[in-house]
Amino acid sequence: MYNIRLEGDTRKLLGKIRSLAEIDKRGVNAALGEAMRESTLERFKQSRAPDGRRWKTSIRAAAEGGKTLIQSSQLRNSINMRSDDTGFAVGTNAKHAATHQFGEPGRTIRARRAKVLRFQVGGRWISKKKVRVSIPARPFLGLSDDDMQELKAMVEEFISRED
Repeated sequence: MYNIRLEGDTRKLLGKIRSLAEIDKRGVNAALGEAMRESTLERFKQSRAPDGRRWKTSIRAAAEGGKTLIQSSQLRNSINMRSDDTGFAVGTNAKHAATHQFGEPGRTIRARRAKVLRFQVGGRWISKKKVRVSIPARPFLGLSDDDMQELKAMVEEFISRED
């Protein structure tokens, strides 16, 4: 058991403690979650991981002059946020998200609707029943140091409103 003894006029301190207990946790978490969703979407524009490293350019992006992980924008557009009074989460339910987040050292791709896969390599058309590919990790989910500073500032702002 712990005891804390406060001496002097503690009304202001006790009022602050009461106001913190009554803070709108649902509102705070919704704001924090939305800020992190926006930060995640910004990573797609910058082609950068939360740690600031650039994603390895995809073969498709290099060949077509596009951006990595933004061919159809399906993955980027699937980023969502959920929050309640206990916290928030930013993520996606896209099936291929984990492959891009963590990478895949050796995945076999097989023809499904045709007898063979047909693709171009170096200007030549190739036909194969299956191919083995390595997909590098291109993390898009996570918190950067800047994200942590933004979250801290937002929480401090919410707390200061309660004064």
